[in-house]
Amino acid sequence: MDFLNAVLDIFTSESTYVNAALFGGLLLFAASGEWIAERAGTINISVEAMLLAGAFTSAIGYHLSGSAAVGLLAGAVGGVVIATVQAEMSHRLAADQFVVGLTLNILTVGLVGFLDRQISTTTQKAAVWEVPLLSDLPLVGTALFGQPWPFLVLYAIVPISWWLVFRTRWGLEVRASGEDPQAADVSGIHVNRRRRQSILYAGLTSGLGGAFLIFVQIGRFETGIVSGRGFIAIAAVIFGGWTLRGTVGGCVLFAGALSFRLSLQVLGYDQINSEFLQALPFLFTIVAMAVFATRVRPPSALARPFVRGLK
Repeated sequence: MDFLNAVLDIFTSESTYVNAALFGGLLLFAASGEWIAERAGTINISVEAMLLAGAFTSAIGYHLSGSAAVGLLAGAVGGVVIATVQAEMSHRLAADQFVVGLTLNILTVGLVGFLDRQISTTTQKAAVWEVPLLSDLPLVGTALFGQPWPFLVLYAIVPISWWLVFRTRWGLEVRASGEDPQAADVSGIHVNRRRRQSILYAGLTSGLGGAFLIFVQIGRFETGIVSGRGFIAIAAVIFGGWTLRGTVGGCVLFAGALSFRLSLQVLGYDQINSEFLQALPFLFTIVAMAVFATRVRPPSALARPFVRGLK
């Protein structure tokens, strides 16, 4: 009975939905770009580095200008810088994309940690914009329509990602590069160029996700601000079967697990082991991956480097 009461308290608390929206928003920024990169045939392990670089450069942008809009643009630039290195190393110099991604993650943590000690930034959350009527909806109104204004950018990013992949020639060429790069090459598509461009897009959205951390979720920069959520975004893409609808669903599900853990503590259910609660979202991610990863079909050429003339 105590467990059922706890569950009822959690699902009837507005803070549960606010926290889920904040966690889910971050995951969606990163996962929407990662979805395109994987449809092109690249597993972009450096999402974690892109988020962290975006958060740091957005903090610097705000510190120098006092504008959240400038900070948002600076965050996008930070993500694209990391993406450029990933793209050039993986799909121009043909270095192993996993090694490059892991190296960038480690390098970015060290570099940002060093720079953060040299540069003291002052940041704060952006102004809240409430959407009339919708923000008054019970439970989900504040969560979805009463957040700091950079949250609203998310409502454009997801449709734009879908439109790029399914309604443009570029998107058709990206999908062909991920499914059959040899056939795409024969038809005149520059496969590695499309893969590089898809990684740059992932860097753009992940950089915006890093800015989202600063201006919507936390309000200040810390070196541990990302805390493995880039890997959860990658897991959401795989969990969603490399479809945008499934990816959004995966982000919502994983965000719910993160919010559930936080809500248990906020509502005073302290008797549950805190270390277990800390690990719960990642445990949930592993279980979900184990159950669903074998039931979906990835792009045929996912994680396979393309060399012209080789199958």
